[in-house]
Amino acid sequence: MKVHTMEPREISAGNQAANAGKGFQGNSIRTSKYTSVNFFPKALYEQFRRVANLYFLFIAAFSCTPLSPVTPVSNTVPLVFVIGVSLLKELYEDLKRHKSDDEVNSGKCTILHNGKFVEKMWKEIQVGDYIKVSGGTSLPCDIALIASTNPEGVTFVETMNLDGETNLKMKKALEATVNLTGEEALSKLNASVECEHPNNRLYTFTGNLIIDGEKESLGPNQILLRGCSLRNTSYIEGIVIFTGHETKVMMNSLATPSKRSSVERSLDKLILFMFALEATMCTIDAIGLPSTLDKKQWYLGLEDAVWYFDPDNKLLVGVANWVTLLVLYSTLIPISLYVSLEIIKFVTVQSFINNDRTMYHAETDTPAVARTSNLNEELGQIQYIFSDKTGTLTQNLMEFFKCSIAGEKYGSGVTEIQRANARRTGKEIVMPTRSKDARVERGFNFDDARLMHGRWQNNAKADVHKEFFRLLALCHTVIPEGPKTVDAIKYQASSPDEEALVVAGKQFGFFFHTRNLRSVIIKEEFHPSGPKDVSYEILNVLEFNSTRKRQSTILRSEDDGQIILYCKGADNVIYDRLKLTGNEYRETTKTHLQEYGEDGLRTLCLAYRHLDAGDYEQWNAIFEDARTSLVDREEKMDAAAELIEKDLLLIGCTAIEDKLQNGVPESIEQLANAGLKIWVLTGDKVETAINIGFACSLLTLEQRRFVIDSETPAIVKAEANCDSAEFSKILRQEIMSQMGEALAWGMKEQRATHPQPLAVVIDGKALQVCFETEMDKRKLLDLGLLCKAVVCCRVSPLQKALVTTLVKDGAHQITLGIGDGANDVGMIQSAHIGVGISGCEGMQAVMASDFAIAQFRFLTDLLLVHGRWSYIRISKVIGYFFYKNTTYTFTNFWFNLYACYSGQRFYDDYYQSFYNVLFTSFPVLIIGLFDQDVSKTASLRVPGLYGAGQRNDFFKTEVLATWIGMGLFQSLICFYVPVAAMHPTSATEDGLMLGVWAIGTAAYSCIIMTVNIRLALAVSFHTVYHHICIWGSIALWYIFILGYCAVKPGHLEMGSISMLSDTSDNVYYLIYQLFECPNFWLILLITPTLALLPELLIMACTRWFFPRDYHIIQEQEAIFASGSPDEDPEKSSIDAGVAVQGVNQSRPNKDSNGGVGSEAWN
Repeated sequence: MKVHTMEPREISAGNQAANAGKGFQGNSIRTSKYTSVNFFPKALYEQFRRVANLYFLFIAAFSCTPLSPVTPVSNTVPLVFVIGVSLLKELYEDLKRHKSDDEVNSGKCTILHNGKFVEKMWKEIQVGDYIKVSGGTSLPCDIALIASTNPEGVTFVETMNLDGETNLKMKKALEATVNLTGEEALSKLNASVECEHPNNRLYTFTGNLIIDGEKESLGPNQILLRGCSLRNTSYIEGIVIFTGHETKVMMNSLATPSKRSSVERSLDKLILFMFALEATMCTIDAIGLPSTLDKKQWYLGLEDAVWYFDPDNKLLVGVANWVTLLVLYSTLIPISLYVSLEIIKFVTVQSFINNDRTMYHAETDTPAVARTSNLNEELGQIQYIFSDKTGTLTQNLMEFFKCSIAGEKYGSGVTEIQRANARRTGKEIVMPTRSKDARVERGFNFDDARLMHGRWQNNAKADVHKEFFRLLALCHTVIPEGPKTVDAIKYQASSPDEEALVVAGKQFGFFFHTRNLRSVIIKEEFHPSGPKDVSYEILNVLEFNSTRKRQSTILRSEDDGQIILYCKGADNVIYDRLKLTGNEYRETTKTHLQEYGEDGLRTLCLAYRHLDAGDYEQWNAIFEDARTSLVDREEKMDAAAELIEKDLLLIGCTAIEDKLQNGVPESIEQLANAGLKIWVLTGDKVETAINIGFACSLLTLEQRRFVIDSETPAIVKAEANCDSAEFSKILRQEIMSQMGEALAWGMKEQRATHPQPLAVVIDGKALQVCFETEMDKRKLLDLGLLCKAVVCCRVSPLQKALVTTLVKDGAHQITLGIGDGANDVGMIQSAHIGVGISGCEGMQAVMASDFAIAQFRFLTDLLLVHGRWSYIRISKVIGYFFYKNTTYTFTNFWFNLYACYSGQRFYDDYYQSFYNVLFTSFPVLIIGLFDQDVSKTASLRVPGLYGAGQRNDFFKTEVLATWIGMGLFQSLICFYVPVAAMHPTSATEDGLMLGVWAIGTAAYSCIIMTVNIRLALAVSFHTVYHHICIWGSIALWYIFILGYCAVKPGHLEMGSISMLSDTSDNVYYLIYQLFECPNFWLILLITPTLALLPELLIMACTRWFFPRDYHIIQEQEAIFASGSPDEDPEKSSIDAGVAVQGVNQSRPNKDSNGGVGSEAWN
């Protein structure tokens, strides 16, 4: 990102000559990675950044030297194939980007040019242009709003393409510019803009519009961002501020942090080990060759040998032979591994995860979406889940349920949490009878006749009630839409809470229906003079943010001209700003807040303050200075707000119900049974969080629960009586004391025979103390790792990310963060896996995530089914790749022990070229895509099976060592049995002696059969595709060799270039000679049998005497299988194709011969 100085960005409106030379970017964008000129060099560079590809490039280069034991074709064909597949994938994806870029850059827009509005393409827009955008169209750049067709300069934008939110946002032009519309007015306008430099902050903007030397503040309300759509406006006019890649949306499109799975990281180490093994093999032979060379071996003609066989220079011979052997043994590292893994992961995402109907939410028409294919297997190894609450565990459909006004409680309903608590404690709960005055609509589910139909006017404190209802109707940023009638009006709100409060005001007789540039109008049904529209001038709006945790609106009533500040926010924030005297409802309301919290309700405190006109003017001058500042504007505005948001009078509080999503308790219980530790990170109060924890089965009665609270009596007393330094000291002592008690109990219980599970509830202030020193962070981590469940209350977005990072980095545990809002983005990106819930808070969490789902309950399928399968499949694929390449490569090594360590190859060049590309590649793809050790139903029914991934059972060192060890053993069998059976004295029927190429071809045939049959044994779930690929690969070898051996040398030449290897004359007609040899047929039967027999015995013994959990489930499924699918594929897959549906979602009666013994034999 370009670094800018502190000098503001200066733009001359409508004067491109003045803007020339300032380095402003054009509006053309390019999301493609390549151009027609740089595609090959850049794409090749990207491919060879991979160490494995670079290694094989060097091997291919060495193949072209005289030191190479093979012709270049042996190593270049596989390398070209692998790189070619990758390049084609890159080309296909980039062509789609180019097409998209061209469509965007060629869009039409209207620009003021030489005093006339003319049509231009988007890519021709320049910074400083006056631009006109019609309603219903997308904004082509970032624009400072000058005027709109609305007389008050108001327009509305939809930010769906920006942050996924569908609610409209109101933007309003400055009063100084609302009438500056049309070609003539803009042509005469002498204006410039000074503002911040391009950045990725979507919701802030700092700048000033200067007209004829007069400075006007520009803020987020005047900025229209590229990608937004204009709504409810015929057109707007404005000044282009940022273009192209400097627009805020493009600045946000930078790559998210790169994540790699733990399996992939372990794979890097495995490849290094295999390279070290290869280097050891080369060193052994490099030492062996010089020691065997002797001039007495006259029959080798060494006196005329080339320099790298000169017995007089043994050191040079050894070095040269090391290089030769490096080329020969290069097959130890599988060249096609990475491209195979990419194919498997891509198909898994596109065909299985994205098309799983069980993770499809019909109500919102939202399927699961994997936004990356790099982390599929990581889903099968998660140990800790960090979850937001609102919108993630709950529906985020807020309903005004209860309230407290002037110290009196209202509302008689019973919440879902109350019912759950009653079940937990065994108490019987009496459901109240709903009155005839009970009202239910979206956002409102309230039953208390005392407040309905104006009966609140009979209360002795009716004036306080009136202020309560006015605050609901006036303190917000909601936009009304549609007919201005009580039943037909629609509200566009920034959050469901906002909408619920405005709807409640309407139900209580304070109907908000109009918002203008500087005023709002509400209809007061019970005004002293009868139903009346009352207008309030909006003086200031002090907006909510995660730091302030409150929102204030300063208004002037047109009824009496009085200035009043209405404020709503979190209880602790409001209580800190209450007037010390005159707040008679303070303690009663605090009791009600606690009760509502225990019932699982979301609470807000409501307060107000009447302002003296003189005091307000003085404060407003400070606020305006802050609002026009180009440096630290947000901090200065927050500081100014602190000056006015004080000495408040408490009115009461609201209690809103947010019900749990369907299936959340069952899902959390299932995930906990799978061994996952769940931490819920929420902004709720301690009491609310605890009760919701019980309701969703996160907290249980058998757990020992510790609450680490910053509001104990001792801490509250210290806060009231001590100075800040002394209070901080006492706070720290109290928190550490609570921590120490919980930690001591947890460590003691850990040593018990039957330990009681531990749960901890900790609030945000306590967390803040724990993060002050590394020692305290370590204590928090140690305590958290002992817990079955942790609930963090009143936490900020930053604390969510810090807690996630603490466990991820401090304990080296695999973590998953799941949330639905912008405040969850840090947590989602900090975790190994980020899951976004596409809910009511926009799509920012989804856009920052690795996987997106619509409901929390779908997480069980994502982890326990797709994650677990992917982990096992990928582990098998990697293990099998190294096994088959070890088997092949070590036969060359054993042969060189008999060939004086000379680097002589045992096989024809094409055998080596096609080993990984043709004869062993397709079966491994099939097992990587379709294998299932147990069915989907069993994976969900027995969540404990998930523990295999958490323990890394299928990819730990012992398992990989087993794969490689079996490869070594089978290489011995596949080499020595053919050598012994086809001794040089063996001959065909016509007396032809068989040489090294015949033995090599026989050994190669045995390897192809052995490794493919071995893969069949590793398969847990056989389908027709497995059989076609496994037996078809063996058949393909014989089809190839029959054709290859039938071609005479010299018959396949292109000019001077032969398409055959330099050994083709040695293998011509060879397979037909082998077919005449009885020993060859005997070898094909005996060798695979001897090679695989030990594994078969281990498999049988392990399954019989030491079965794993999944073995038992396999046996149960085999016994009870009826021969029909266990679930309907149509219910589990969306248009993924019949074949894919059948394999992925159903398990007919099947072979259960895999997965026995060590996970390498699964």
